[in-house]
Amino acid sequence: MNRARVRAPATVLAIVATVLLASPVPGAPAPGSALGRGDASSTPSGPVANFTAALNRLVELVGLAGSAILTLVWARVALSWFSNDLTKKIQAKDRARDALIGTLLFVAAVSGLVWGLAHWVVTGT
Repeated sequence: MNRARVRAPATVLAIVATVLLASPVPGAPAPGSALGRGDASSTPSGPVANFTAALNRLVELVGLAGSAILTLVWARVALSWFSNDLTKKIQAKDRARDALIGTLLFVAAVSGLVWGLAHWVVTGT
């Protein structure tokens, strides 16, 4: 078996894992921001601020749930990929392709949802 053909998908998986691990945590305050310091003056008050805070929590929960789903999908690929069984490795190649396509579709859907919610909050339409 050609070792270069075996390393190429493993390299792609390593790059995807690095990008996913390096991305910022959804909903985490920026370093040095008022929310990160816990200042009392930075807490929102009023119905609009409460709605915005609830919406931010909802977006954070959707992001965390999506991260958990993607973790399970890619963990299944990784477990099959590093198996000693040749048939599992062949299945892992197909699963990696499917997982990559699913990840791209999921990211597109979530980013579209976030954009749609932001547009609705800003414009009211």
